[in-house]
Amino acid sequence: MCGIALIVSGIRIDTSSLPFDSTTATPTRKSEKLLFSLDDLKEALRRRGPDSFGAKKVLLQLLGQNGVSSFTVEEDGDAADGAIETAKLHFFGATLQLRGINPLVQPLTDASGNVLVYNGEIFGGLHLASDCNDAEFLLQTVGECCSCGSCATDRCVECGKSSIAGVLSAIKGPWAIIYWQDSSRTLWFGRDAFGRRSLLVHWPTVDDSTFLLSSVSPVSPVQQASAEYEDHNGIGCLSYWEELPCGIYSVHVDASKTSGYLVGEVKIHEYTNSMLNELIKWERISVEPSSEDLHTFCHKLSLGQHAKHQPSSEAVPNKTGSIQPAIPMPAHILLNALKESVLRRTSMYTVYQAVISGIRQEKFFPVAILFSGGLDSMILAALLDKCMDPSYEIDLLNVSFDGQLAPDRKSAKAGLNELRRVAPSRKWRLVEIDADLSDLVFETSHVMSLINPANTYMDLNIGIALWLAAGGDGWVSDANTYDNDGNHVRIKYKSNAKILLVGSGADEQCAGYGRHRTSYRRGSWLGLHEEMRLDMQRIWRRNLGRDDRCIADNGKEARFPFLDEDVIRLLLNIPLWEVANLDQPSGIGDKRILREVAELLGLYEAAVLPKRAIQFGSRIARESNRKNFGSNRAANQASAGSVTIHRKSNFC
Repeated sequence: MCGIALIVSGIRIDTSSLPFDSTTATPTRKSEKLLFSLDDLKEALRRRGPDSFGAKKVLLQLLGQNGVSSFTVEEDGDAADGAIETAKLHFFGATLQLRGINPLVQPLTDASGNVLVYNGEIFGGLHLASDCNDAEFLLQTVGECCSCGSCATDRCVECGKSSIAGVLSAIKGPWAIIYWQDSSRTLWFGRDAFGRRSLLVHWPTVDDSTFLLSSVSPVSPVQQASAEYEDHNGIGCLSYWEELPCGIYSVHVDASKTSGYLVGEVKIHEYTNSMLNELIKWERISVEPSSEDLHTFCHKLSLGQHAKHQPSSEAVPNKTGSIQPAIPMPAHILLNALKESVLRRTSMYTVYQAVISGIRQEKFFPVAILFSGGLDSMILAALLDKCMDPSYEIDLLNVSFDGQLAPDRKSAKAGLNELRRVAPSRKWRLVEIDADLSDLVFETSHVMSLINPANTYMDLNIGIALWLAAGGDGWVSDANTYDNDGNHVRIKYKSNAKILLVGSGADEQCAGYGRHRTSYRRGSWLGLHEEMRLDMQRIWRRNLGRDDRCIADNGKEARFPFLDEDVIRLLLNIPLWEVANLDQPSGIGDKRILREVAELLGLYEAAVLPKRAIQFGSRIARESNRKNFGSNRAANQASAGSVTIHRKSNFC
């Protein structure tokens, strides 16, 4: 996990070719002024990347009407030989290093003058050694790419080299990138197709011509103390930052033919990976079942249940130890895909943090789970157990705003007992993170800056819960038995895990939300499919950027096994009626295929748990409603907690 940023000055950025709303990316629009210093920006980035920090500048000089020269200097460096800089690209990189065996400081540069800051993981698509660092590998790879900037395919037709868009499109895994290709005087930036890594943008406006990219919005103490800022700007200058829409962008910098300044037109490039483009469209071939389809599926289900309980020569044990029919059911196939997804996110490469930890390897493992005890987190926990050596301990991070009475705390304890039953040789550590909303004045203000540009009470509630859970600062019981009667001594504990598995994407892909049931009731299978596709195509804007910023602020990296490209593709290949059946009650028909996966893992109690969002399961929504509206009823009358936050609310 890294914090990356870029400040561009002295270049007239043309955004007219972007296919966005005209009010979003035009220099004629106005935005609220966000006054922050470089120190504010650096501090926000360092919280994401505590292992190292660096900054570099690319200085550009206009050479009359003939072109542009450039040179890279350290942050405090000046133009060489007294040259007068025309423009500047100021790169920042703060790194939480999770891969490789040698220390790394971003921004990275090469002998050709290219500059890279990268926040992401390469889990597939490109081939790198298990002990290799992603960013170093990517710098070398894109450094060998074509510099024409107009290639629309994986390889340039003219020179035969790989294209930058082709390399980025091939990556399986989350990423956000800012890259200066010196030979072509082109700035490249973007984020993966599902937006699993945050990247905010400030497009130039009439009152602020600076072009900025950043993993997170900095917050200035001056702004926090300013009454005028509180009066007029709401939280975090809502109109200043935007979530950068997923995609690959380039800005070719050139001299204006009519005036003495540098110009750059922003272009967006299609992902060149055809399979990735299919996932973006999120089209499912089999949406509406015929009566014959339903009859066939019911027959398959009965055979699957029989094979599970009555082993025969036609059934064989699978990798998880459960019984798999000779012709695997979709749930068996999904189980294996999810296991591979967890494996590649946890155990398939050298972990730098373990190399430098200085403690015994058997006492260190950098993976924990954001844990509610619900269906999704229970599946992740059981799969992580199968991907790790049994000697490692696993932290289960659970947050509550109502002590032992919150629904998620109760289900977490029940889930802990079930995990101990299915994996008795593993030491599970339930980390109970207790919070009181009334005591979180500074913390709440801080999280407001993290969720920016999101701006509703629901966003803030979720953000606070995720931020506290990811911090891992809580209590563990001295009990190591099935007994959770509350009489055991609790010991203060802080999880040192740097990688957090999160269940995001499960509900969107498997019909886990109440609105999915509503859409099915109104529009049957096609209506359900359209609602699920809408959820997947906007998950970058509604969820993932916000969640990434809140979790990463603790120096932790969120990883989303349900949003693995192979898992998404597999789920789309399964007929919708085999994924969910919303004619059945909650806890049975919603996310039916994941409930079958849970049963295959032996998680019979978790398999029937209904969906419960973190803001409700942790009870932060209830406490927030009481604090800001006086009661839950009053909050419901104010748009169910989705009203815009202003700094003069009780949160501050």
